Amino acid sequence: MSDVFDLDRLRAETPGCATGMHFNHSGASLPSRSTLTAMWDYLRREAHNGPMETANDATALLEEVRADTAALIGAKPSELAFLASGSAAWGAAFSALPPLAAGDRILVGRQEWGGNLATMQDAAARGGACVETIPVREDGSVDAEVLAQMIDGRVRLVSLTWLPANGGLINDAAAVGRVTRAAGVPYFIDAGQALGQIPIDVATLECDVLKAAGRKFLRGPRGTAILYVRQEFLPRLTPRYLDVLSGPIIDGVVKIRHDARRFEACEISPALIFGLGAATRQARTLGIAAIRERIDTLASGLRDNLRSIPNVTLRDLGAELSGIVSFTVEGIPAAGVRAALGERQIAIGANGVPYTPLDMAARGLDQIARASVSYLNTWPEIARLSEAVADIARRA
Repeated sequence: MSDVFDLDRLRAETPGCATGMHFNHSGASLPSRSTLTAMWDYLRREAHNGPMETANDATALLEEVRADTAALIGAKPSELAFLASGSAAWGAAFSALPPLAAGDRILVGRQEWGGNLATMQDAAARGGACVETIPVREDGSVDAEVLAQMIDGRVRLVSLTWLPANGGLINDAAAVGRVTRAAGVPYFIDAGQALGQIPIDVATLECDVLKAAGRKFLRGPRGTAILYVRQEFLPRLTPRYLDVLSGPIIDGVVKIRHDARRFEACEISPALIFGLGAATRQARTLGIAAIRERIDTLASGLRDNLRSIPNVTLRDLGAELSGIVSFTVEGIPAAGVRAALGERQIAIGANGVPYTPLDMAARGLDQIARASVSYLNTWPEIARLSEAVADIARRA
């Protein structure tokens, strides 16, 4: 681990670490003081100089943030747009595809995020198309070999949630990418839980579109998200709406941008983008490989602890696991577990069927408790969480 990975310093620079134990990083992580300062400083400049005037002066700095964020995923700055949420980013790209027609097919992973799935199913119903689930391997991950056999001339899109919201599974997104690229089928990746947790290289993934919110493991502010669109794929996407940034009228003709900013509106929050930039710089300084190593070690330890507690069942699938540790406590709904831990100043998540409806239904689950680990967490916190879960399970 590099010298810059100084846990005491990182925790001291994170105000939330002093107020409780946070294990909900897959929902929204704790921002650092440098991220908060970047936003506050910009808002102060807005207050003194005017919002529009401040934005004009910040153009070059915002492009630096774009370049840093693009580098984090191996993309070119021209392939990256900033949006307000992961759902908005994914929806903007999906709605820009050609309309679905009768007989068209969309293929999705079993762990597809509920918002993406709802968007696809609604569009398919209106167009007479269908959404089909790609079978999984024994470990629960998407089966790329079966996917290759499913693809025919009617497949219009393959969509994959890389790291599901309801557990520690990491799908083999690169294997899916090799199949889709060979078949010439558009490939969208939801990387919401991957950004800031595991290395991302869009060239290796061979995806056409990738989206992620900034608020999760990257520790950026809410209200920020990135949308990557491969440069060569951009001409195949027609945005459903335009503004003076994405498609200005010049000499009476609409000129849609030739970069990913065709999906970006002129009205964004520079303060939030600067906060995202601070979080991105910190992640790149620490190194995603080092972050991944620490998260994996802590999450493995937590799984070992929970596995030994009576009446507690781990719900994670997969051979390769993320920092999302999912479990159930016999006799207590996940929301009840979350509330009981909250009373002990321990924050976790609780997911229901709408988050990952296909996978939850396939596994007969209605709720899961979700403790997601960050590099900020400590072994004493892992022990406290494990002891608290054991106490709750005893009282069930």
